Amino acid sequence: MIVSTGLYYAAFLVGGGLLLGIFTRPWAAIPFGVLALFCLWFFRDPERTAPTGAGLAVSPADGKVVLIRPEADGRTRMAIFLNVFDVHVNRTPIAGQVKSVTYKPGKFLVASEVAASVENEQNTLVVEGDGSRIEFSQIAGLIARRIVCDKKPGDQLQRGERIGLIKFGSRVDLLFGPEWQLAVNVGERVTAGETVIAKKK
Repeated sequence: MIVSTGLYYAAFLVGGGLLLGIFTRPWAAIPFGVLALFCLWFFRDPERTAPTGAGLAVSPADGKVVLIRPEADGRTRMAIFLNVFDVHVNRTPIAGQVKSVTYKPGKFLVASEVAASVENEQNTLVVEGDGSRIEFSQIAGLIARRIVCDKKPGDQLQRGERIGLIKFGSRVDLLFGPEWQLAVNVGERVTAGETVIAKKK
């Protein structure tokens, strides 16, 4: 499966390449074709099967865990960095109801930097279900300049359900309350909708 955005980008590039090739030289269309293929690959959206069982939180993104740290309010922050080669479709960690969706404009620092959690453009969702809640943020990076979120407050989600995507390199941060025990460590790679990253105590 491919996200519709990727199809639009690819069609635009192919069309531009054909026009350039017709009115200049045929080989001039080759770079456009390569970029079109990259867009189709980048915006891939593979099916995922979330694990069953109570009290599990799955990764909201494909990528590498780059940060785990305690916050002043007693919660624990986990950051997952997505490079340009990762699938960029995001998913909800837990089943439940979307309580809020908050967009905040900001900078476009390199997403792997610690400051990106606070200073970069981001979209934050709070999901409540099964007696707990998780807050997680889609964070734009140096290259990513477009955050897409298809959900709104009141929506009911299943664990691992798609909620949107971030275009190109980016980051997703999660905040876990004290009722959660993390199941991954810094440096591990995780898969959206499948890798269990935390369990309820």
